[in-house]
Amino acid sequence: MRYVCDMFKFAHISDIHLGPLPKLTLRELFSKRITGFVNWHRNRRKHLFVNTLDLLLSDLRTREPDHLVITGDLVNLATGIETRLAAEWLETIGDPTDTTVVPGNHDAYVRGAHDRSVKAWYPFIIGDEGTRDWDDETKVFPTIRRRGPVAIIGCSTSVATPPFSASGYFSPRQARETVNLLKKAGDEGLFRVVLIHHPPIHGAASSHKRMIGIRRFAAAISTGGAELVLHGHTHLNTVYWLKSQNGQVPVVGIASASQGPGGHKPRAAYNLFTLSGEPGAWNLVCDRYGLTEPGDAVALDHSHRFYGEAVRPMAVPEAARMI
Repeated sequence: MRYVCDMFKFAHISDIHLGPLPKLTLRELFSKRITGFVNWHRNRRKHLFVNTLDLLLSDLRTREPDHLVITGDLVNLATGIETRLAAEWLETIGDPTDTTVVPGNHDAYVRGAHDRSVKAWYPFIIGDEGTRDWDDETKVFPTIRRRGPVAIIGCSTSVATPPFSASGYFSPRQARETVNLLKKAGDEGLFRVVLIHHPPIHGAASSHKRMIGIRRFAAAISTGGAELVLHGHTHLNTVYWLKSQNGQVPVVGIASASQGPGGHKPRAAYNLFTLSGEPGAWNLVCDRYGLTEPGDAVALDHSHRFYGEAVRPMAVPEAARMI
């Protein structure tokens, strides 16, 4: 089938870090969580605010996107209470068919947390070809969700790591299956959007926060083809580029959706993508809406066209920071 799209809008948010932290037991603290607990009280709680997230989502709803994607870190320390509250929060966002989630490193903070998070948020993760019921023996990722002219392909780099590490891992198996999904979606004439938490770019994150398997991911994109990659993790508004068989693929990051004013990271923001056209002649505009400096409103602060007559994706550098 060859899709001709009049207009399809999808929004991207990331790094929710729902707070405040619940009370933790000594058993919960006797793990890597103690470092995250200290970091939260020394740093994150000063700048990550629920009302900031509420402002952002309220503004986002007025744009009436057809779909919302969330690229991980819904929680902070992946305690059972946090994971359950994040599931309840997701239910307030909208129907699971209209929101797609992939997990981040904070969602897999300690051993076993990744599976608990995926199980709790499964309706927002499950792909078109997945099983209705959660099965912890099933390799869930990569997933594919077809929404209008878009194929949303979810990947996971979410793994438990030692203290003072926030790295991610993209496995050979996941790479092979991602290539297959990308090729299949390309044959169907869909605009392929790949979701992943860690930036799949060398140097985009410090060594202890990097993604292991960057070359593997780049090879999957190059072989399978894609139109757009979305990630979180860095809490920055960035644009990088990866090579594919059809030219350069934009790799877009976004600030934390809970980042208030006054911190050293950019204030909370979301990207709204407007897609039109057809395979070989796509038009894609990205509008970034961010928290204003006083922190009491959300406004448009950047626009960029990635595909269309005015853009030559092959002409841009391989890595560029969004202004």
